[in-house]
Amino acid sequence: MTIGEMLAATVPMARTLNLEFLETTAERAVVSLPDQGDYHNHVGGPHAGAMFTLGESASGAVVLAAFGEQLAQAVPLAVRAEIAYRKLAMGPVTATATLGRPAAEVVAELDEGRRPEFPVSIEIRREDGAVTGEMTVVWTLRPGG
Repeated sequence: MTIGEMLAATVPMARTLNLEFLETTAERAVVSLPDQGDYHNHVGGPHAGAMFTLGESASGAVVLAAFGEQLAQAVPLAVRAEIAYRKLAMGPVTATATLGRPAAEVVAELDEGRRPEFPVSIEIRREDGAVTGEMTVVWTLRPGG
């Protein structure tokens, strides 16, 4: 099962929004939100909540790819998030999430018995390439799987 399939199976919002997991590596994840009228806002583009869920889901995908081997000893949890809506989003949008710290550094902290925190940066773009949103989700690995 791919990370995208796993997230779609276990995270109801990812499944509800029909998110498409296009790429998932330990460094970045690319996830798309199709244009769906049921999730539009008052101006006809994707609702802010749908775009937030898209970005958070992309960040979760890169976290699982980077730290999947640690899942027996730690639980990944989002600690906080911030989003800035930059331009009007219309049509399908794609989020690209990038791990903000080297995974080895985070794992070393976990192995020392600490609860590491690390940022994931996300850009949300329209089909024409314009950045419609920028987001940061800070994650932690809580020891104790």
